[in-house]
Amino acid sequence: MAEQGGPATSEVLARAMDTNPVVLRRVMAGLRVQGYVQSEKGHGGGWTLACDLAKVTLRDIYAALGSPSLLAMGNRTEAPGCVVEQAVNAALGKSFDAAEALLLDRLGEVTLAALGEDVRARATVRGACRGGRKHG
Repeated sequence: MAEQGGPATSEVLARAMDTNPVVLRRVMAGLRVQGYVQSEKGHGGGWTLACDLAKVTLRDIYAALGSPSLLAMGNRTEAPGCVVEQAVNAALGKSFDAAEALLLDRLGEVTLAALGEDVRARATVRGACRGGRKHG
């Protein structure tokens, strides 16, 4: 969106992310509540950034999206009375908590501005590798 130079519609953004515009609008609504984006209706409208990308981290975005589960693997709860499940959960619980805390710390170190710089650098290299054509 920072590279758009103007509002981008949900359809355009969804196409760029290979998702459904309805899904994208739900995500953007959460970001709008936190003041990271804004939207304008009507002809020429769409989504624009409403924040300083150097001050917003991936952790901020994670929180704005409702802090979804970070780890696909976690403690099991299918059979809470099962002593084997309890033992495994007890053994792994602290490790899962430590891994999640480490990941959240790292997300807090990456600003959207730094991420944008990395994307631009990779696009430049990729374009140079493909005879000057940029893809992304």
